[in-house]
Amino acid sequence: MTDEYDVVIAGAGAAGIAAGLRLAGSGLSFLIVEAAARVGGRAWTVKRDGMPLDLGCGWLHSGDRNPWTRVAGRIGAAIDRTPPAWGRQYRDLGFPPDAQRAAGAAYEAFHSRLRDDPPASDRAADALDPASPWNPYIDALSGYMNGVGLAHLSVADFLAYERADTNVNWRLPGGYGALIARAARELPILLDTCVTGIDRQAARLRVSTPRGVLSTRAVIVALPTPILARGDVALALDDKLHAASCLPLGLANKLFLAVDEAGDLPADGHLLGTPHRAETGSYYLRPFGRPVIEAFYGGSGAAALEDDGGRAMTAFAAEELSALFGSDFPKRLRPLAASGWGSAPLSCGSYSHALPGHADARRALAAPVEDRLFFAGEACSRDDFSTAHGAHATGTRAAEQALAALGSPAAA
Repeated sequence: MTDEYDVVIAGAGAAGIAAGLRLAGSGLSFLIVEAAARVGGRAWTVKRDGMPLDLGCGWLHSGDRNPWTRVAGRIGAAIDRTPPAWGRQYRDLGFPPDAQRAAGAAYEAFHSRLRDDPPASDRAADALDPASPWNPYIDALSGYMNGVGLAHLSVADFLAYERADTNVNWRLPGGYGALIARAARELPILLDTCVTGIDRQAARLRVSTPRGVLSTRAVIVALPTPILARGDVALALDDKLHAASCLPLGLANKLFLAVDEAGDLPADGHLLGTPHRAETGSYYLRPFGRPVIEAFYGGSGAAALEDDGGRAMTAFAAEELSALFGSDFPKRLRPLAASGWGSAPLSCGSYSHALPGHADARRALAAPVEDRLFFAGEACSRDDFSTAHGAHATGTRAAEQALAALGSPAAA
């Protein structure tokens, strides 16, 4: 392979692919280097029973301004604009209307305290009402939204995301991961190759990989924060490692269950397993009208159930769904696919959250070094973190920073 480039991009997730799309046609030579055997990172679509299933990101959040919406339109990928069913309990099963109103009021009161009287600790859990019986419910919602419980969540960080969110949520019937992989088809990508170090001592950067050293004028680092924090890539930049360590990845896992005789279930319905504990499942019934239940587990619930193959999630889903639909219901279910992002060595989690007091770590992580080392990824976004569109925006920004630094006419 050629070992000299203008730009090397470390990581072929949503941020690295977006950076590559921006550099394409710029006249600069570049290479995307990816440790995995596929592109997409935490965006991953698998096909089971002929159905594309997203094991990672699945919703075009802020779809009206999401850059992947534009990519989908450009390449002809279908978009489903059906409003999400979150917050509506199918037939009020296990969650009577009066309880739903009480839980909703408790969450709104909690959210008002976050917004209007945030705790000095910046720790979201400190805004809970100790006497409220709905604190487990609120913590469960945090697990789904942030991948982590409220005790480890920065209030300032959480509110930054909320202020930017347009509350427009669309889906891709063909899969989010499939969209990103399709967009990457024409890009120069080297798979099964990890970046182990970046040497800045010479005029040209030297990027170490198991296949040899790449010489380049600039590097865009688009890797998950745990990879950076534990020093898998030798950077000699303690401030970057510290910033990454303040932006750990929370955990959210999915389980897809095929449903026999699914016609008695609503298309695009929703159920919360139980509102009375933080470790509970969120069940999307027949997404896109398919004979499938998409089970979603976040935070401590996801961590407790993660295993190799989704067996624990399957057993837990059977328990919760039998309590809602009856003891015979699990006989109609068959596991199709499951994620395990916490144990995946190239991600070590799902999406980033700032630890209390460390919302500014996002700015620190994203700052360029010597105008030739640039950083991208959802954790580098100050308000669209935890999303593929946040990754896209930071990848595009890093590419534009590299273009400007290298004096490319395409920087305009």
